[in-house]
Amino acid sequence: MPTPKVAVLRPDDTRIDEAICYLQSLDVIPIADPMLTICSTGKRPRKAEYCIFTSTTGVELAVEHGWEPAGTTVCAVGRQTATALRGCGYSADVIPSTFTSTGLVEELADEVEGKTVEIARSAHGSDVLIQGLKEAGAAVHETHLYCLEHPSTAGRSVSLAIEGELDGILFSSPKTVDHFFEIATERDAVGPLQRELAETVIGAIGAPTARTVRKNGGSVDVVPDQADFNQLADTTVNRIRERQQ
Repeated sequence: MPTPKVAVLRPDDTRIDEAICYLQSLDVIPIADPMLTICSTGKRPRKAEYCIFTSTTGVELAVEHGWEPAGTTVCAVGRQTATALRGCGYSADVIPSTFTSTGLVEELADEVEGKTVEIARSAHGSDVLIQGLKEAGAAVHETHLYCLEHPSTAGRSVSLAIEGELDGILFSSPKTVDHFFEIATERDAVGPLQRELAETVIGAIGAPTARTVRKNGGSVDVVPDQADFNQLADTTVNRIRERQQ
């Protein structure tokens, strides 16, 4: 049975290194092709009664730029975001049982009426969180801590996918999907890519990422129960091996 080749598109920081190591532990060949470069805006969250973080990157940049949570109820979307807060010495007071923006809105809906809520995240977040909290009666402000661009070196995974050389692709955010298909569009290769993706196991880390894959004409084979990269990798590799049998 050939060793599977799996593309991993995580940001070009420690996360891509960790992803490579984890995939190697699963006895697959990782094809590292970072689709995201993080560009800090230099801003930090405003003071508010509630402060919401949606990513580890947001936490790290906020702390780096002097944010302090004194008197604030700190909310984290996802276990990894909560872990990042604790790693910086701060507690995560609210973690929704469903690790999504919708899950957090449901968690906070009964307690934020008349309260100030700061959302500290990338410049590419959906409106679900803002609209849901406003409908619950909160005064919402959003601070963009960073934006996401695709590195000029990105694209190896697109080439291999078109050539039918990949067994799986791990999409870890909607932006990685957008950048992946943007590269194919720039190369006038969306049609050939879509045909080959039908034979490739596609893993999406959560529902928003899966929707973005489908919006771009792809299909999704794997969405893990939790929005966790290791679970995404485990489930995708298992599906590949099932196909190989």
